[in-house]
Amino acid sequence: MPDGEGTLPAGGEEPSRGAVAPSLPGAARRPPPRPRPGLAGAIAALGLLIAIGGLALHWYQDQATPPGGAGPAVIVQVEPGWSVATITSELAREGVVAHAWVFQIYLALTGAPTVRDGTYQMHRHEAFAELRSALAKGPTVFTLQVPAGATVAQVANDVGSLPGRSGPAFLALVNSGVVRSPYEPPGTSSLEGLLGPGVYEVPDVMGDRALLTMMVDHFDVMAAGAGISTAPSAVGVTPYQAITVASLVAREAGLASDRGKVARVAYNRLARGMRLQFDSTVVYALGGGVTTVTAQDLAVNSPYNTYRVAGLPPTPISTVSAADLAAALHPTPGSWLYFVVVSPDGAEAFSDTYAGQLANIALAKKRGLL
Repeated sequence: MPDGEGTLPAGGEEPSRGAVAPSLPGAARRPPPRPRPGLAGAIAALGLLIAIGGLALHWYQDQATPPGGAGPAVIVQVEPGWSVATITSELAREGVVAHAWVFQIYLALTGAPTVRDGTYQMHRHEAFAELRSALAKGPTVFTLQVPAGATVAQVANDVGSLPGRSGPAFLALVNSGVVRSPYEPPGTSSLEGLLGPGVYEVPDVMGDRALLTMMVDHFDVMAAGAGISTAPSAVGVTPYQAITVASLVAREAGLASDRGKVARVAYNRLARGMRLQFDSTVVYALGGGVTTVTAQDLAVNSPYNTYRVAGLPPTPISTVSAADLAAALHPTPGSWLYFVVVSPDGAEAFSDTYAGQLANIALAKKRGLL
């Protein structure tokens, strides 16, 4: 065979480069790969879970930060020994949160604060972050007790003990005449005797004027309920004078059973033109803080010193209770002109004559009460 020559396939033509070789007889084409059914289901499930998670997260965010913002204020009382579960249940009951368990989850994630018992001012639908901060801060509504027999100066001092308040500023407001009672005579700006006694819940957002108005309104309702407007026909004095007598009762009567008798002594002495000579008026003239009235104290130059000045003091000398008002409007029948404490429990002995009073004073001294 000559050099350089080769054997050609049948037909004598050389295959072109890149031509596809013909398929062999009986050979099958391989189909393209298809996704596995298990993988497609997993992808669909994952997408569903993501969608559900997104909806759940959106719902949770609406619970944690309500889109409508905080609603009306509510008062929530946390009792001693309450657990986090009990507190959150109370918050849900008051509408502060929509679901107690959701707020519990939030506290578990952010850390539950130590919650002190007390009264809290909160808002319906409050944001969880604000609510947690309020619980951590402590009670926001404070309790103020105004007892019968307290002066406005003493009440102002108690107001000043509340966080963020000033006693002198409150007393200046009391004496300014900005807040008045319908029982307050024209020409005076004194609210002595015109503040209602009792226990007040005072939110820290309440201003002094609102607090004072609440006290005066409480007294006005109490006085109207006691029938103070009947004073002229009942005991022959003005309503304001009856309130003044009630304040003397509040300061002088040690026992409830003596209230009506003390009021009767006051009216009897006024009817006879006698000076009242009540030690409580001297104590008031001296600014309080006196436990034993001395002869020097009795000489104090003051319109409130009923040892020197005839008639009632120019204003009441303390807050009064409904029982004090009842005694002033319905004094116990009797002709007594004198009384003195003769028992350690505060019981007093009453007499019609000065001789009887001297005998009772001797008894009180014997018992170590004078």
